[in-house]
Amino acid sequence: MGPVSTSSRGPSASEPGTGATPPRSSRGEAITEPRINDRIRVPEVRLVGPEGEQVGIVPIGEALRLAQDSELDLVEVAPMARPPVVKLMDYGKFKYEAAQKAREARRNQALTVIKEMRLRLKIDPHDYETKKGHVERFLKGGDKVKITVMFRGREQSRPEMGYKLLQRLAGDVADLGVVESNPKQDGRNMVMVIAPHRNQAATDDARRSAKAEKQAASGEQAPPA
Repeated sequence: MGPVSTSSRGPSASEPGTGATPPRSSRGEAITEPRINDRIRVPEVRLVGPEGEQVGIVPIGEALRLAQDSELDLVEVAPMARPPVVKLMDYGKFKYEAAQKAREARRNQALTVIKEMRLRLKIDPHDYETKKGHVERFLKGGDKVKITVMFRGREQSRPEMGYKLLQRLAGDVADLGVVESNPKQDGRNMVMVIAPHRNQAATDDARRSAKAEKQAASGEQAPPA
């Protein structure tokens, strides 16, 4: 049998012969990459085919031969099993797809800041405009906003008024955000969440940059931020 392709790095000095314990780095941290090909040093393995089919328990030599004949890698996927479970696969392709999924997961888990704005049911027009301005600023900055209407005393018997106020605010900032969580009663409060339109913050930044460049080209002084 000819040599089977393996990773460029040889087995760690601390790597046990049983394959049951993951190898460790010089700092004592577990190495997350699985053992492949001739780094799998156990007498026998439970072999899984490239399509997930169960081949069964076979000697490691036979598993390596099948990997070579198939031009695939033998990858240890369950080192703690008895015997360890290995699978025939294109390891390079597997690592690439795993990295793509990890990047996508990180993008989806990007930190989202939720600001909060509290309103009274009987808010005066000036106060309303001030609060609305804050909400607009938060949305322009790419943040979600939790709007809370607080009821006092008998106001709790008029939830429809709180709903109407929240709907009014949502309509007033509709060009910047969309209602992500509809108004709902929460004890003495009514809560609604507004999320910025996708890429709104980036659009605003681009608009400001273009305006600044235009002013610079015309020799005007940009107004203070």
